[in-house]
Amino acid sequence: MTDILSLFFSIPLSHTPFSIVVNKHKPWIETSYHGVITENMDIVLLDPPLVALDKDAPVPYAGEICAFKIHGLEAPFEAVVLNGTSGEGQLRARGPVDCELQKEYTFIIQAHDCGAGPGGTGGKKSHKAVVHIQVNDVNEFSPVFREAQYHAAVTEEKIYDNILQVEATDQDCSPQYSQICNYQITTSNTPFAIDRNGNIRNTEKLSFDKQQQYEVLVTAFDCGQKRSTESVAVHIDVKPVCKPGWQGWNKRVDYEPGTGSKQLFPKMHLETCGGPLSSVRTMVELQTSHIGKGCDRETYSEKSLQKLCGASSGSTDLLPAPSVSTNWTASLVTDSGRDSDLIFRFDGRHAAKIPDQMVPQNLTDQFTIATWMKHGPTPGLRAEKETLLCNSDKTEMNRHHYSLYVHNCRLVFLLRRDFTQVDTFRPAEFHWKLEQICDKEWHYYVINVEFPVVTLYVDGVTYDPYLVTDDWPIHPSQIDVQLTLGACWQGGEVTMPRFTQYFRGSLSGLTIRPGKIESQKVISCLQACKEGLDINSLESLGKGIKFHFNPAQSILVMEGEDLENMNAALRKVSYINSRQFPTPGIRHLHISTSVQCFGEDTCISIPDIDAVVMVLQPSEPRITIAGVDRLTRPAADLRGPAGLTLFQDLHIISTVTKGDTCLSVGRLGVQEEIIHNLDYCDILVLGEELRPEQESLQLQRSTLLGKHLDTTNSTSGMSIYGVDSMSNYEQVIRQVHYHNWHPTQTPDRKFRLTCSELNGRYTSNEFTLEISVLHKSEAGEHVNQMVAPPQYMQVVHHPAMVHSLYPTHGSGVPSAATVVIVICIAALVVVVVLGIYRIHLTHQQECRSSDTTKEGELDWNDSALNITVNPMEVRGRGGLKTKPWRRNKGRKEGECCRNQILEQP
Repeated sequence: MTDILSLFFSIPLSHTPFSIVVNKHKPWIETSYHGVITENMDIVLLDPPLVALDKDAPVPYAGEICAFKIHGLEAPFEAVVLNGTSGEGQLRARGPVDCELQKEYTFIIQAHDCGAGPGGTGGKKSHKAVVHIQVNDVNEFSPVFREAQYHAAVTEEKIYDNILQVEATDQDCSPQYSQICNYQITTSNTPFAIDRNGNIRNTEKLSFDKQQQYEVLVTAFDCGQKRSTESVAVHIDVKPVCKPGWQGWNKRVDYEPGTGSKQLFPKMHLETCGGPLSSVRTMVELQTSHIGKGCDRETYSEKSLQKLCGASSGSTDLLPAPSVSTNWTASLVTDSGRDSDLIFRFDGRHAAKIPDQMVPQNLTDQFTIATWMKHGPTPGLRAEKETLLCNSDKTEMNRHHYSLYVHNCRLVFLLRRDFTQVDTFRPAEFHWKLEQICDKEWHYYVINVEFPVVTLYVDGVTYDPYLVTDDWPIHPSQIDVQLTLGACWQGGEVTMPRFTQYFRGSLSGLTIRPGKIESQKVISCLQACKEGLDINSLESLGKGIKFHFNPAQSILVMEGEDLENMNAALRKVSYINSRQFPTPGIRHLHISTSVQCFGEDTCISIPDIDAVVMVLQPSEPRITIAGVDRLTRPAADLRGPAGLTLFQDLHIISTVTKGDTCLSVGRLGVQEEIIHNLDYCDILVLGEELRPEQESLQLQRSTLLGKHLDTTNSTSGMSIYGVDSMSNYEQVIRQVHYHNWHPTQTPDRKFRLTCSELNGRYTSNEFTLEISVLHKSEAGEHVNQMVAPPQYMQVVHHPAMVHSLYPTHGSGVPSAATVVIVICIAALVVVVVLGIYRIHLTHQQECRSSDTTKEGELDWNDSALNITVNPMEVRGRGGLKTKPWRRNKGRKEGECCRNQILEQP
C-alpha cells in the first residue's frame, strides 16, 4: 500500500489523469505594522512582529514563505525572510536613517509564498499591509544661540522683570533633544539672573556712576542636558536716570590772559526728559567777591586811577600807602595779598589821625567823599555806631562837624554847618538803608554834596536818602578840629581823650575832593570791573530771547520760550577779562534755571550747577632800564643854566618769555617785547641827600603837557607818577636835570632809577647812574694824558665837553695844542674801532645765567691802555644781554627760563 502511494505521488501532475491543486492558499500577514528604528541603526522593531502564515503548510513550497515585497521605492527599507517555514521576517534599513531628514515612513508590504514547486511558479501574494515606521532621535547636536551677541540698555536705579531674552535652538529632531530646557549665566559676580526661558533680569539696582556697561556670558542646555559648545555674550548698557538738567558742560574752563572773549558752555543743552515747556529762565552769575575789591579791577594807585578816569584834580587821599610823608596809615592793618590793591582792615581797635596839614579845607557847598568799603553786621554790636570818617573837636567839646558812619546796617552822613555860614534850621543828617552795606562784599561809595542836596552812588547807581534830619548850625568857637579814620576822636567831655565808635570792616581809597563833585561817568570809570560775562554775537540770539546784564556784567539773566533757542543762546555766553595782566585764580560760576509747563506754574525742577573759570598766570613782564650808567662832566656843566641831563640815553623796555622750558644749558626761551603802561618811576639819591642850598633835581612842567603824568620832588629824589606809556616816561625822564651851583663842595653823586607797573606788582631793575665832576686842574691833567700814553682814558660823548676840548684863536686857526689833540683823537678812533670788534666777539659767546652785578663799561687790558666804551652808544638797544632776575614773587629760585630779564651787559 505504501509503495502504491509513493508511486502515485511521484507521477507528475501533468501526467495525472485528473487535476490536483497543491498551492491553493495565499499567505496571510497583519493588515498594519508599526515600527521604530533609531537613527544610524539598521534594524526596525515592528509591532506586531513580521510573520506570514500560509494554510498550505506544511506542504513544501506552497506552505512556505519565500519573500516580503515593499512597495514604494523611496522607502529606504527592505524586508528579509528569516525562516520560510515559520514565516518570520525582518525589516531592515538599506542605509543610514537620519531623523533630522525624515522622522516617519509609511509604505506597503506583501508576503510571497514559494509557489507550487522549486521554481516558484504559481506563487501567491498576501494582501497589502501598511507599515508605519518612526525614526528615533539621537542627541547628536548641541544648542546654538540665534544671535552672535545680544545688546540691551537699562536705566539706573530700576529693577527689571525682563531686560531681554536670549534664545537657543537645537537641530535634533525629537522634542527631547531639540528643545532647550535650561539657560545659565556663566559670568560670576554679576547682578543678573536668567530663567528657563532665557529671560534676563537684574537682581539689584544698577548705578551709572559705578558701572556703565556689563558683559555677561550665557550658555544653554537641551532637554538631554547637552550643553552649547559656545556661550553667547550679552552686553547691557546702564543709562543714567533721565534727570532734568543741563548737560554737556565742563566744571572747569581755563582762560588764558589776552585772548579776549572765551565761550563758557559751547556744547551745553538742557535735558527736559521729554516734558513740554512753555518758557525757560536762566541766570548765570560770575562770583568774584574774593578777587581784590570784588572783581578784577585796575590796581593802580588812587591818584593814578583818578587821573586815568579824568577826575577833577585837588582830591586828598586819606588812606595812602605808608611812607615818610604819609605815616598816619603806618599803624593800620593792611591786606597786602590782594594783587597790589592797598586795602586797610579795621578790627575795632585801630584808627588813625589825619595830620592837620593834610586835612582838606573849604568843604563848602560842593565836595565829594569816595571810598571802597566791605562791611558786614557785627553780632552783638548792632546798636553801636561804626565810624569811617569823622571831623570832631580836638579838645573841650565833643562836637562832630562832619562824619560818615554805619549804624544798624545804615549808612549815615553827618554834616553840621557853621553858624557863620547859615543861621537857620538846615539838613544835618542823611540816611541810606541798603542791603549792600552789610552784605560783606566790596562796594564803591561816593557821596556828592551840593548842599542841601546829597546824593549817594553805590557801584555807580544813585540813591537818594530815605531820611533827612534837620538841625541848627554849630555855634562858632576857637576849638581846633581833628579828622580821623576808623573811629571818632573824643577830645572833650571825657577824663582822657580817646577814640570811640570804632569801625569794623575794610576800606580802600578813601578820598575827599573839596569844591567840586564827581560826574557819574568818572564814578563809573573808577569802579568799573575789567572782567565779566559777555555774549558773542548779540544779533544771532534771535527775537525770542530776552536777556539782561547787571551793571557790573557779573549776572546775566536770559529768558525764552523755545528750548533750542535757549540752548543756542547759552552757548554764546562768554567770559572776558580786559586787563593786560589779570589776577590769576578761580572765578566761580553759578547757573540757576526755572521752567514753566503749559497750564502749570512749574513742572520740573532744574538743579543748579557750579563751575569755575580758571584764569591762568599771565606772562609776567620784565621791565628793563638801560642806558649810560656813568657820566664824567666838567663842573661848569653842572653850574650852567640847563644843568646836567642825567638820563639822556635812557631806554625802558618790557619783555615776556615765550616758552617755559630751557632748550639747553644756558639758553633761554624766546623773549618778546611787549608794550604796556607804567604808573611811577622813582629817582632816588644814593648816599647823602641833596643840599637844597646848592643842588637840586629839576624838570620843566612843560615836559608833562599832554601826558597823564605828575611829579613830586624832594631832597631824597624825584618821583614821576601816573598811568602812561613807557615811551612817555622815557621822554620825561630824559628831561630830568641835575643842578649843582657849588660842585667843588659836593662829592660824586649816584642816582638810582626804578619803575613800576600796577602799583608795584611788577618793578624794573635798579638802574644806578654815577656822576663824576671834572674840576679845572683835573681837566688839564686829562688833556696832558691824551698827549702822553695814558694809563686810563674815558670816552665821553657830550657836546659841551667836546667843544671845550677844541679851543681856537680869534682868527679861526687851530693852535698847536689843538693839532696835537686832533691827532690823539684820530688815534683814539682807531682804538675805539678795535673795541667795537672786541664787543662783537664777546656778544657771540654763550649768554651767562648766573647773577652778576651790572657793569657800566666793558674794560680790558691792552698793554698799559685801558679804554671804556659806552655799549649803549655803540650798539644801542640791540646790545642787551640776558641776566637772571629773582625779584618776581611767587617763583622758585632756579627757574632758569622764566626768571630772565633783558639788561645792559
